Amino acid sequence: RGRTGGAKQQEQTQPRRAGKSGKPIEALIAHDPTELDEETLERRRGRERKGRAVGRYSMCVHVSDTATQIAVLEGRSLIEHYVSRPSDDVSQIHGNVYLARVQNVLPGMEAAFVDIGTPKNAVLYRGDVHYDPEDVERSSSGRPRIEDVLKAGQTILCQVTKNPIGAKGARLTQEVSLPGRFVVLIPNSSTYGISKRLPDDERKRLRAILDRVKPAQHGVIVRTAAERVTTEEIENDVRGLLGLWSQIEALAKRSKAPTLLYREPDMAVRVIREEFSQDYRSVLIDDRELYTAVRDYVASISPELADRVEYYDPEAEALPLYERQHVHEQLHRALDRKVWLPSGGSLIIEHTEALTVIDVNTGKNVGKSSLEETVFKNNVEAAVEIARQLRLRDVGGIIVVDFIDMERKDNREEVVRVFRD
Repeated sequence: RGRTGGAKQQEQTQPRRAGKSGKPIEALIAHDPTELDEETLERRRGRERKGRAVGRYSMCVHVSDTATQIAVLEGRSLIEHYVSRPSDDVSQIHGNVYLARVQNVLPGMEAAFVDIGTPKNAVLYRGDVHYDPEDVERSSSGRPRIEDVLKAGQTILCQVTKNPIGAKGARLTQEVSLPGRFVVLIPNSSTYGISKRLPDDERKRLRAILDRVKPAQHGVIVRTAAERVTTEEIENDVRGLLGLWSQIEALAKRSKAPTLLYREPDMAVRVIREEFSQDYRSVLIDDRELYTAVRDYVASISPELADRVEYYDPEAEALPLYERQHVHEQLHRALDRKVWLPSGGSLIIEHTEALTVIDVNTGKNVGKSSLEETVFKNNVEAAVEIARQLRLRDVGGIIVVDFIDMERKDNREEVVRVFRD
């Protein structure tokens, strides 16, 4: 996710140089759906009211000639925004797998610069290097130095873990991970894990399934989305990912570095793979071709939710999708330096190279009873809006918030509690 104008951005990618021996392998985005009985489907369908799905979130996908945009709304409030531009082929490559060539090794930085076929070399740090202990001499510290493991001109298989930003190249790892809907496959690894966000009884059930389906030579992590899914569905996911890894290995053997071996799917499919669940009441898409592809994908991974993917016909509707859902006006507000609060207060958001600073003001909010009460209510509104703005603008790093001073300790604690929530 990059940042453009404050809104989240997720780009579609093409390599600068394609492999001479074959096209990059697309991510596994669909497989034959597992047959589920009617009782299981009914249990997973989620809540409905008057024949319409009920959920906390919705998704709006707008397709134009220049970009695809995805807006995630909580109620009517915009909380996330993604943009995919086909023209940008090198800035958003997170998750892609490359057959790469080591350009040079820097012992003083414990890192290597690696050519992956993009304009700027990527960086592979010592902690992300994988090696066979029998092939490398250990130093006195017990771990080999990077120059003992990697040499200039060496060909390696690696995956991008961080997109290039500004003058910095992409960051790499040699531990490849291939995400499916319910599991993540870690080839040639002993990794074994289950999402900590799942309840204990569900983790115990999934552990028993994982013991049966985990391939001996590969690692597997079970995702949060696997809650209440059947053994067959997890087996299907693992089988599909194993086939995908076999294709990647085969392409690597007949390709010449640097070349792209595997690319993540289109942004719309990627976001739905990561986010879509019973908590979403709908996914509205205003492009017929993308609607068909996404609906087929959802039908293959979560058939009980397929009817929540809907086509929004821009020719038949009076307003464009983003105007009907009030996304455009919220996006414009998200780009402003000044953000108004419901009671008349405001936030001033300033970005610098080192940190982001947010100042809270009462502004037009003059209150009714006392200064302490006015300031307290203003700070509570600010806490809610700041959390939303940080997510929407994809702000990371050091963040300093200057709330207005409050005299009472219980008021200060309440603002902290609201902000933490």
